Amino acid sequence: MSTLEELTALSRNPVNPAVNEWKAEGKKVVGFLCTQVPEEILYAADILPVRLRAPDCADTTSADVYMSHLNCTFMRSCLQYMFEGKFDFLDGFVCTNSCDHTRRLYDILREALDYPYVHLFSIPHKVGDEEVTLWHRGEITRFKESVEAAFRVEVTEAKLRQAIGIYNETRHLLRELYELRKSDSPPISGAETLSVILAGNSLPKDMYNQMLRNLLDELRQRKGISKYRARLMIAGSGGCDNPNYLGVMEELGGLVVTDSLCFGSRYFWEPVDTEGDLMLNLARSYLNRPSCANMTDRVVERGEFVKQMVGDFKVDGVVFQRMRYCDLWGGQLLYMEHEFKKSDIPLLSLEREYTLGGAGQLRTRVQAFLEKIEG
Repeated sequence: MSTLEELTALSRNPVNPAVNEWKAEGKKVVGFLCTQVPEEILYAADILPVRLRAPDCADTTSADVYMSHLNCTFMRSCLQYMFEGKFDFLDGFVCTNSCDHTRRLYDILREALDYPYVHLFSIPHKVGDEEVTLWHRGEITRFKESVEAAFRVEVTEAKLRQAIGIYNETRHLLRELYELRKSDSPPISGAETLSVILAGNSLPKDMYNQMLRNLLDELRQRKGISKYRARLMIAGSGGCDNPNYLGVMEELGGLVVTDSLCFGSRYFWEPVDTEGDLMLNLARSYLNRPSCANMTDRVVERGEFVKQMVGDFKVDGVVFQRMRYCDLWGGQLLYMEHEFKKSDIPLLSLEREYTLGGAGQLRTRVQAFLEKIEG
């Protein structure tokens, strides 16, 4: 079995043999949903961070008791998995205030579910000055102290520096993977790349880094993909964690060569400095990475990041997908539609649910978009 096949198999479910082995050794696992959670703090405490998804959720009957139909189906699906016991392997959960839907989940976790450890990690919504960075350093410190108290561990400076180094290697290797996609004949598709990144969301980073090194060696020997109609970029809201969603676009001849997604480039783009004040370095890195739409003063910067990607990866058109009821990314879309029209960059806007239910409609929209690009 190739490394790509191994990673694809591991990506299909947040609970995999590596997680089970970690638990069998008596070590703790903590779940989270937002890429703004500084995983290095948990990893330095010898706790495995697992980013949660609900890839096969068929309905949200139990979750709908606690969440409105106006809450996004990504959050409702994850809550449904919690009620079904599929996240019972967790020893704790870290929530954020990244959006109202996620913030609501924190209340439900505290009141209706019985996780031993639940922490609310606050994220600033304006990030443009040093005062905010210092405030965020305080939040990361509070998170570290919370982990130490709850799990009776000590996150020393040496352990934290080591964890940051391991995560920086992950970032470097994933950047190398994306560099390969700049080629006229990329050796890996968009759907395959998403599977690779998803696998890393629930693997110990030491193991994942070795697999990434093996993957890069194999891809450099792999025949590239040369038959495609257009090079696409996918951008937009969270919850885009289904490789089949990208697969539909690629079956029609659109090759996804890059992205601006939290299950993609936004997760690993910014390294963390390992010299000096490590907590401050973490704050700076997490605030300066390509941001989520919850950071309201970065609307222009997010648009410029996508434009930069369009140029670097020779993109012919951008697919902007947004989870239904995600108002934050709806606001970003308004800006991008205006700016991309001025820049003559083809843009397709898609509203979606978490499960891939409207595959036929998706094919129709993407087919028309590819024809527009070709025309």
